[in-house]
Amino acid sequence: MDDAAARPPQTFRIETAGRAVRVTIVAAIVVLLALALLPMFAGRTLIQDLIFLFYMLALAQCWNLLAGYAGLISVGQQAFVGLGGYLLFALTLIGGLNPLLAIPLAGIISALFALPTALIVFRLRGAYFAIGTWVVAEVYRLVFAQIKPLGGGTGTSLTPSITSSVPGIDWVKALLDVRTPAARDIVSYWVALALVACTLAAVYFILRSRRGLALGAIRDQEAAASGLGVDIYRIKLAVYVATAAITGMIGALIYLQKARISPDAAFSVLDWTAYVIFIVVIGGIGTMEGPVIGAIIFYLMQRYLADFGASYLILLGTLGIVVMLFAPRGLWGLVAERYGLTLFPTRRRLVTEADKRVQLNP
Repeated sequence: MDDAAARPPQTFRIETAGRAVRVTIVAAIVVLLALALLPMFAGRTLIQDLIFLFYMLALAQCWNLLAGYAGLISVGQQAFVGLGGYLLFALTLIGGLNPLLAIPLAGIISALFALPTALIVFRLRGAYFAIGTWVVAEVYRLVFAQIKPLGGGTGTSLTPSITSSVPGIDWVKALLDVRTPAARDIVSYWVALALVACTLAAVYFILRSRRGLALGAIRDQEAAASGLGVDIYRIKLAVYVATAAITGMIGALIYLQKARISPDAAFSVLDWTAYVIFIVVIGGIGTMEGPVIGAIIFYLMQRYLADFGASYLILLGTLGIVVMLFAPRGLWGLVAERYGLTLFPTRRRLVTEADKRVQLNP
């Protein structure tokens, strides 16, 4: 009898998680707990800096999901940052809602606004899509500049009664013996931490799901993915709406912490899209680790180089050009390529009985 025929058939299975992801989860829980306890010891300046880092990281993960996986190169995500911020002001100043309740509501309403927006911009492709998203964001800015109850073109501020009514402020004041502004920053810090943690978890589980497999196929070869039965329009629409919801919540949190909003600030392409693209590009587009690295680098550069004025912007641009020329996969791409390191594995692998792994989607 042939030896090959006599051997029992090998069993196979598909897996994405391994030892690396288990180590990452444990490390993430430890870091999350440490960051949650940080306000017990840190000063107000560090807390405010970390709030900024958290919401920039969350925005970067959203844009990375859009551009790095769905192929939607948007330069108009400031539309949903500003929309979320203005919805927070409308729901609290006019609707009388609690500020923390207004944050998820702002996300839900932003997702509803994203549906008709998608019907317009999804008719465009490539560079036309990018320009179309920017034009839509400008339309949002012009519309909100005409709404007089929200301050019109000059903007408006949250009243002290609203900023002081955030749940948890009195508890933090009693626990840490701090004044109301510092307590408000600590509550905003915890909300920002929860939001960025949920954003990272949501993006990771999306990428590990069947929709994530479809996104990987779209990223690698959209025409082939369509030929294999992937509903490209539906997948892209779902990603666009989901990122709009998260971005709207982030915008609401940003302007709850700032307590003042204006159309030019809320819909700023530099602050909420250009900087986010810079973070993703230098960190590594199409990876979850890249935006984390990029956000940390951007925070450090802004923290220590912003006092240099225009030179700071020149340094940002120079770094971006150098990375694109010599490390097109970003800084994390260099690390991953050299050391074979993956903190958030999302690619499927074929595993045999002998534990010989063959990568399915390189």
